[in-house]
Amino acid sequence: MVEELFRQDAYIKEADAAVSAVEERGVRLDRSIFYPTGGGQPGDTGLLRWDGGEARVVDTIKADGGDILHVLAPDAPKPAVGAKVHALLDWDRRYRHMRMHTALHVMSAVIKGNVTGGQVGADKSRLDFNLEGEVPTKEWVTEEINRLLAADRPVAAQWITDEELVARPELVKTMSVRPPMGAGRVRLLSIDGVDLQACGGTHVGRTAEIGRVECTKIENKGKMNRRFIISLS
Repeated sequence: MVEELFRQDAYIKEADAAVSAVEERGVRLDRSIFYPTGGGQPGDTGLLRWDGGEARVVDTIKADGGDILHVLAPDAPKPAVGAKVHALLDWDRRYRHMRMHTALHVMSAVIKGNVTGGQVGADKSRLDFNLEGEVPTKEWVTEEINRLLAADRPVAAQWITDEELVARPELVKTMSVRPPMGAGRVRLLSIDGVDLQACGGTHVGRTAEIGRVECTKIENKGKMNRRFIISLS
């Protein structure tokens, strides 16, 4: 199974790896800095270089057996199985995803309602909530999120067992996405004094790294459902 370097340190921008398999769409590596699409966060992009060639990674997705497939650009050359490659992340795009994803966690603590869906993007991101009663304004949401971000809270991963997660259902905030279970433990994302929930995505180390965000729009998606859209300032 691939060694997930992005879970060990989300700030790794490049690393060496070996090709473990070659498929029609791309390659599998023995270790990877590329986050695969999941939990509302897009897969990473970047570049693979090896002796005699290079190829763009245009997407990263989950593969069978707990593996990761690095999808290469159409008609790109492919390294051979066993080849040593140097992986370089499209860091600007990934870092925006990290900032956005952490900001969404803060928003989920600010808005009191069940999260029904969400999507991380480099330019804008969203969370959908089932809300009872009055819907907060986008101005209020903007200021409340930024107040918490400016406090520069530390952000860190924690781990609990599958059994502990079952006993604490409040740690799973998103109704549409369930954290992977069965491996014996589940990853939590802690924003000190603000939020704690199951999450496998990549995040910043402190909330002040996000800068200011703005809630740009609130959309009506049903009787109780509201979509809150944010962007980085």
